Order: sequence, then C-alpha cells, then structure tokens
Amino acid sequence: MTKTLTSPPKAPARPHIFTTHGITLDDPWAWLRDPGHPRVTDKDVLGYLAEENKWFEAAMAPHKPLVETLFQEMKGRIKEDDKSVPQKDGDYVYWRAFETGAQYRKWFRRPVAGGEDQLILDEPALAEGHEYFRLGSMSVSHCGRYLAFATDTDGSERFEARIKDLTTGEMLPDVIPGTLSSLVWTSDSKGLLYSLANENWRTDNARLHWLGSPIESDVELFHEDDDGFRVSLGLTSSEKWIVIATGDHVTSEAWLVPANDPLAKPLLVSARKPGREYDVDERDGALYIRTNDMHPNFRLVQATLETPDQWNEVIAPSDRFYLTDFTLFKTFYVTEGRDDGLDQVEIRDYETHTAKRISFPEASYSASLDDNPEYDVTKLRIGYESMVTPDTIYDYHLAEDRLEVLKIQEIPSGYDASLYATERLMIPARDGTQIPVSIVYPKDFKKDGSGPLHLYGYGAYGIAMEPGFSAGRLSLLDRGFAFALAHIRGGDDLGQQWYLDGKLDKRTNTFNDFVDVAKGLIERNYTAKGHISISGGSAGGELMGAVINSDPDLWGAVVAHVPFVDVLNTMLDESLPLTPGEWPEWGNPIQDKAAFETILSYCPYNNVKAQDYPPLLVTAGLNDPRVTYWEPAKWVARLRATKTDDNVLLLKTNMGAGHGGKSGRFESLHEAAEEFAFILWQMGLTD
Repeated sequence: MTKTLTSPPKAPARPHIFTTHGITLDDPWAWLRDPGHPRVTDKDVLGYLAEENKWFEAAMAPHKPLVETLFQEMKGRIKEDDKSVPQKDGDYVYWRAFETGAQYRKWFRRPVAGGEDQLILDEPALAEGHEYFRLGSMSVSHCGRYLAFATDTDGSERFEARIKDLTTGEMLPDVIPGTLSSLVWTSDSKGLLYSLANENWRTDNARLHWLGSPIESDVELFHEDDDGFRVSLGLTSSEKWIVIATGDHVTSEAWLVPANDPLAKPLLVSARKPGREYDVDERDGALYIRTNDMHPNFRLVQATLETPDQWNEVIAPSDRFYLTDFTLFKTFYVTEGRDDGLDQVEIRDYETHTAKRISFPEASYSASLDDNPEYDVTKLRIGYESMVTPDTIYDYHLAEDRLEVLKIQEIPSGYDASLYATERLMIPARDGTQIPVSIVYPKDFKKDGSGPLHLYGYGAYGIAMEPGFSAGRLSLLDRGFAFALAHIRGGDDLGQQWYLDGKLDKRTNTFNDFVDVAKGLIERNYTAKGHISISGGSAGGELMGAVINSDPDLWGAVVAHVPFVDVLNTMLDESLPLTPGEWPEWGNPIQDKAAFETILSYCPYNNVKAQDYPPLLVTAGLNDPRVTYWEPAKWVARLRATKTDDNVLLLKTNMGAGHGGKSGRFESLHEAAEEFAFILWQMGLTD
C-alpha cells in the first residue's frame, strides 16, 4: 500500500474465487469487507481507507479556496435564524427554529390559549460532543405532557428512544436502544409503540412500552417472520387506530390495533397477496384503502371494520392519473397524485367523491400536503416549489378556494427568479419511449452546444425526481451551467408502470434512458460531449457506475455518492441487512440464474474494463447500513487497477457517518461545496 502522496493508493488484489450457477468469478477486493462488520477494526481495511482519504485531501488541497468560496456562497443563501411556520396541533402551536450559526434546530411550542414559548427539544444540546447527530422520530403524547424522540449519533441508523416530561423538562428513565421506526402513543398517553432493529438491521416487530416499566417487560404485539418484510407503525387520521404495516417493495399487509386498547387482538385488514400493495386509513368505522390490486397506478376502495377484506371501489384506476397518496379529514379527504407526471392535490367530498383540484401558478412544479396534524380543519397546509421558485408554504382556504402565502424560502444573499428559465423536455430513448427532462438554466444560456450542463438521475424504488428548487444549485447556474433532472424509468415519475419498466429484468432501461437523455441534450445543443457533469447517490450511484462503463466519453466529471455498485455480491449475501427485502427490486441471484446473469451483465463493479474513464469523485460512509462502505471502496480499487487513463479518481470515506454523509446543515453544505469544486475543476471552470 502506498505510503506517500505522490501517487494514489492501490489496494492489493487478493484472489477470492467463487462459483454460482456454473459461473466462476473472482472478487480480488473482497477483503475490504471487515468480517467483524458493523464494527470495522481490521487494520488493513482502515489503513486503506485512511490512505484514500489522505489522497482525497491532497488532491483537493489546491482547490480549498474554491471550496471555501462555494461554501460561503451556499451558506449566504441560508437564512441562519430561520424558523418554520407555526402549526396548531390540539392545545398548542408548534414550530422549529435555527439560531444563527447553529447546525441543528430547536423545537418549540406555545399554548393556543396564550402563554410563554416553551423549548421542548434542543437538538444542539443533544448533538454536543458527537461528530454525527440525527433526530429520528418524535411524537408528543395525546395529553401533551410527554415527548418521545429518537436519536442516532454515529450514522448507523440504530436510534435510541427517550421520553421527556414537558411539564418538568426532565428526561424519564425510560430508554429504548436500537429502535428503527416511528414512535406512536396510545390514546391514554401511558404507552408507546415502537419497533426494534434486529441484528441484521431489520424491523420485524411491533412492541409496546408502558411508561415507568422496565424495557425488558415490553410486550411484542406483532412479529414478522418473512426476512424480506419490514414492519412500520402509524396512526390513522382520526387517531382511533394504530396501524401496524408490514411489507417489502411489492407486497404489503396491514393490521389495526385500537389506540385505546393496544393489547387487543390486532385486526387484519387483508392477508398479503404477492404483488399487491395497499395502505389504509379509517373514518367513522369506514376503511379507505389505496391499492394496486387492479392497476399499477392504484385505485381507492372502501370497506368496513366488520368486513375489512371486502372492498368497494371509490376512485377507479387510471392510465393517466397515478394515485400516490390520500389523507382523511373529518368533513373531506385529499388525494394526491401525478397527472402525466405533474403533481396534483385534490379535495374530495365523502358523499360524491368528486375532485376539486388546487390550481398552482406554474406549468411545472412540485406540490404536496405539508404539515396537517389536525383532523377537523377548514384549511390545508401546502408545500410548493419549482426549479425557479423557492420553497413556498401556503394555507389553502377550502371555502374560498384560495391559496394564502405564509412563507417563501428567503435567500439572504439575494435571488432573482427572472434571471433563470426552466423547461420540461421530452427526449426519446433508444426504444422510442419519451423520457421527461426538467431543466433550468440562466436566461442568457446559449443553446449552441458551448455551455456546460449538469445531469442528475436516480431511477429506482419508484422514487420520483421532483422538479424542485435548490439554493445550492445556483452556484453552478451562476457559473454558466444548465442543470437537468432526467425522469428516467425506475422512478415512478410517470406512474407505477414507469417504475416497473426500470426494475428486475428491465433494469438496463434506467441506464439507457440516462445516456439517451444526455445524447438528446447534446443533439438539441444544450451542451456537448465531455461538457456534461453527472451525479447520483445510492441507487443513483449505481446509475453512475453503469453509465461510465457503457459511455465513458460522454462525461466531463462524475460524482457518485455512497454508490450501490457491488450489486451482485450484495444480492448474493442474504446475511446483509437489506438483501432479502431488496430481491423484489433487483432479483434473487441465489435462486434465479436468470437474475444472476442479468445483474452480472450491468453490475458496475463486475463490469469495470480496461478503458479510459472520466474524472470521478466517490463518497462512502463507514457506518452506512444501506450501502456498506466496502462497495465504493472495492469499486475504486478495481477502477484504479484496471482503467487506462490518468484522470483523477478520488474516494472520500466519512469515518463517523452513514448513508447521508455528515450531519448538520453547514457540514453537509461543505460536502456539497467539495462536490461542486471537483466538478468545476475537472470541467476547467475554476476561474
């Protein structure tokens, strides 16, 4: 291993031969997985990661002034003493606020009837002394006296739940380590439901804790036996029922427990059926259920508590409209979805179920219900943004069909939306499918092929890329970049079928769509080959790995955050936390030879070849439970040993963080500044 900084470190290759389905493979960097994981103590592993971090620091050292400039720009666009719009919930109004210079929020409330502001949770105090801090679930009891909250201080996503008495400010002795779920109170505020992460970081349970009792005496209310399923907890809109939901990426099942009698026998809504998903809410004894049983774009059905498995259709499914969510209120309900890929929020009557769509001011935008904790309301809190419009919070007054602006994201250093333009393009993929592309650029951007362009993509798990606002992105736009979001298959941007057409044996559609969008943008003179920077994280990092293997000459700079690039080995290892639950997304290469061959055909790590690669920045988190640190480390090691160019290849591993990188609003900004500095450096635009 290299001990100087005159050349990048090279991890030694140690043969690791294995055969599956008659196919023999060598994984020479398998040793980078510490056998003691999730504890990482192997000196060779830690030594290699440290050398890579030193190489990253040495390579970026000449560009520290640029990183600092970008950081200060991004920081200057953040209102440091920002606070959320207060929202009423029961007897109190709640809000959260940052103080100037603070990395983390403070949470407050004030009695509706009048009284002093009360600090209910102090994140900066909780984070003190920790390199990493993340607040997970938090929930105020129905009586308003207790606050349950969970924290993670190393990025491993194993949260510790605590309970605070808000009348005295004291922490109760009740401490629940290893949680990974919402925290849901019983109606009498004496019990708390939660889920523990098992040794494989899977939530296979729902448990009940009575305040003041030993944790050892907590009751398991539900246990999931399928290793691929995960248990989650919620509360119906009326707060009468606790929902225990279980499922994987394609199948779900829900049970209801009375919130005032959590030890009652759970009520099964409908037994799981492979390939069928549903979610449930309740109003006055009627169950409302969103399901894809008849159509991939979901429909809404109704049932009773007495016969929860007998469903009557309320809203029929549609090829065009994709029903993504619904929320019940006392006198009306709201459906959310996308019509031809554009967000819609609809108010519906319980009797006729007719829809009244809320109108928004732009042709392309992102909009959804925001924080609406109360059941009986006459107005709705709505969140809205577009690629040129900062995050905007509205109250929608139902009786007047009127949007009231409550807050627009403030950009202290200044922002003029008229200086930018946005478009929504349709670019054909190689199979003829039209791929939507959202793009924003400076008004004076010349479409003559001379300008730089940044292209972002994800394309997995049915997660859509919303055409929203980014203050940080302005640092690229103001340096002449166009910025494009590719709404590729694998996400659900155009409906559930869009998702299905980018998974399992259709996975390569995702990669092809991204490449074809880039080529289409070149053909339309938005940019030129080699003038495109690209980025993606996690499954989007897998996308980065696939497209640099297939079309390396298109890209001028590539950033892959915590990239899921060792897909085959991960899907072959059912002991890893996520693997069994991921088989419906990627395929099970253990049992299915066709799935093995499909994954092998595109897996970025297995398909590194002797060719020139573009400049590449890769990040990892030592404590990441989702994409384990060795995936990016092995990939970088193989690239270093195989590629034929002298382009920069950097690996930065956060040694005290997980999947999301460093915590704290300014620490995360610093990492964004490093990413942009790398892109500008490699694109020759540092002046």
